[in-house]
Amino acid sequence: MGSTVGTQELRQAFDVAVDAVIEAALREDMPGGDVTSESVIPSGARSEAHFLAKEDGVLAGLDVAHRVFAKIDPEVIFIERFRDGSVFHKGDKLARIKGPTLVLLQGERTALNLLQRLCGVATITRRFVEAVADAKAKILDTRKTTPGLRLLEKYAVRMGGGENHRLGLSDMVLIKDNHLRFVGSVAEAVRRARAKARPGVRIEVEASSLLQVREALAAGADVIMLDNMPLETMRQAVLLAGGRVPFEASGNMTLDRVRAVAETGVDLISVGALTHSARAIDISMDFVR
Repeated sequence: MGSTVGTQELRQAFDVAVDAVIEAALREDMPGGDVTSESVIPSGARSEAHFLAKEDGVLAGLDVAHRVFAKIDPEVIFIERFRDGSVFHKGDKLARIKGPTLVLLQGERTALNLLQRLCGVATITRRFVEAVADAKAKILDTRKTTPGLRLLEKYAVRMGGGENHRLGLSDMVLIKDNHLRFVGSVAEAVRRARAKARPGVRIEVEASSLLQVREALAAGADVIMLDNMPLETMRQAVLLAGGRVPFEASGNMTLDRVRAVAETGVDLISVGALTHSARAIDISMDFVR
């Protein structure tokens, strides 16, 4: 939805983002080394540990955790027992790691912080996806992501069964209320966007009333976002369009109401909570020797 970035380009961008995040996190955590471990652990010591789930969840970011340790020591052995996107349960051993004890201790917190966060995003996404099962509406994320972690969190959304909206401001035109206040009308905003946006870029317009829906339809918007609309108004908007354009519902999407929103006939439901309110899943790294 929205993004014009190709799969290969996206993978390359993801790899670059992961490396940058890991390097920054390790610098933050040990700018002068790990004084505790380096003081009490012999330099030649080796250990083995398991990543243990302390609660149920959906997996995302196990490879990211691996790459944390590989950044410190490429020779670390990391064996994944689950695949990203799979459901795990309390007590499951998600992965096994072997290597120098110092390396395992140095990477432990950074690896867990990222893994727990991404599993949290994937887990809440799966709950929203299951809540609208059998409806045509797809669950989308938003730009309400943790600064610096956007590509990682959007990856976790996909692992939870959701889909990505635009990756950033460069991907598509999304004319919102503040744009309309400045420009003055939906028609003029769409006209300007058509004149200046590069070919192939989709134009979405936010509408908060049926009047704005009519204006967006007349202006030739590619997608219409129904922003904080009552359910009945959403139904009327869908009927009004008669299938001419897809509708995205947005605003105050909770698990309690998302099914009712899907039943209005909208095609897409964007949920900021997937990333801005995801709770980290409890996972530990337990040494076995």
